[in-house]
Amino acid sequence: MTDTSDTRPTDSEAQAERRSTLHRLMRYLPLIAPVLLWAVPCWVLLYAGQQWPLPVTLAGTGVFVLGLIGMPLAMARGHGRRQQDGAAIVGDSLLGASWVLFTWSVLLGVLLRLALTVAGVGEGQDRARIVTWAVLGVTVALLGWGYAEARRVPRVRSLDVQLPRLGPGLDGLRVALITDTHYGPLDRARWSARVCETVNALEADLVCHTGDIADGTAERRRTQATPLATVRATLARVYVTGNHEYYSEAQGWVDLMDELGWEPLRNRHLLLERGGDTLVVAGVDDVTAESSGLAGHGAHLDGALNGADPDLPVLLLAHQPKFIDQAAAGGVDLQLSGHTHGGQIWPFHHLVRLDQPALAGLSRHGLRTLLYTSRGTGFWGPPFRVFAPSEITLLVLRAPQRPSST
Repeated sequence: MTDTSDTRPTDSEAQAERRSTLHRLMRYLPLIAPVLLWAVPCWVLLYAGQQWPLPVTLAGTGVFVLGLIGMPLAMARGHGRRQQDGAAIVGDSLLGASWVLFTWSVLLGVLLRLALTVAGVGEGQDRARIVTWAVLGVTVALLGWGYAEARRVPRVRSLDVQLPRLGPGLDGLRVALITDTHYGPLDRARWSARVCETVNALEADLVCHTGDIADGTAERRRTQATPLATVRATLARVYVTGNHEYYSEAQGWVDLMDELGWEPLRNRHLLLERGGDTLVVAGVDDVTAESSGLAGHGAHLDGALNGADPDLPVLLLAHQPKFIDQAAAGGVDLQLSGHTHGGQIWPFHHLVRLDQPALAGLSRHGLRTLLYTSRGTGFWGPPFRVFAPSEITLLVLRAPQRPSST
């Protein structure tokens, strides 16, 4: 008797296996990444045929060695138990600079060298030195531009979003979205106030913050977060936790946002009514909440929608786009998320897409569920944004056009 059972892995099993492999590789990343980030540019800029004078080679090598040693030490002092903001700024800046330098050392080290060879420009030492100066020039330019992009008040991105179940009384409802403000070692109290002024100028009916308020406890970053109390909305201001809250005493942030006049939607909902129609605005804790061990925290869509009329349209706040599968299964009409930062520093975008179903913008999932993923209002860690501009989002909700009666 032969066994005719199908032993091939299902799609879900294959996906789980790929994720398991990725997680195993990620465990070694903290050890491998710093070496690659500094060793590859060192080789491309100093040892790939340039034949620099010995003092230049030694000095350049010393700079890369200092970076390799200094970056993890500063990161550990800045983000470890000591929580030294000065060290965090140094470590984060070195991380961003090394990532940009590594990226363009690889790209220009190969592509520009190939282009120069095809064009017959320079030979040997001359060609190698052209590559070195090109890499350094591009890196300095991108870091300068990226720093300015990270520190500026985000541009407003506006779009209309049609929800088939939205009643005509709610047509034109203005929803402002900020997320991933990441108040941190660099004091951004003035920036925070200007962001709030920009939000207020939008005259929104509903203002949402989808988490990752800060890096640090509410007590430590209170000064930077306090301007959020000045945000105005005609109907409601709502907030959900992000994963970074669970690194920094999440309940303290929930309490502070409540104190500042924002309504924390922790697996619950509220109803917005206008013109005789109703919108369910629900929120869930971040997907990392349950593993944090903090009592009472966890992402539960059933709890968030408990008691809501299933025939009403639902706007859901969930920090990470990956919650969209549950949202689509639960009949949510629109999910608002952040978390990805749009990649923040290219080409980190491609790594983000390994973990999240969307990087930025509006996307459809299932029959009726839409997901809007913001690139974020602030920045995490390295004070740079390269090819991933920050944003404040204004979504204008539109009801379907009803045929006029004649």
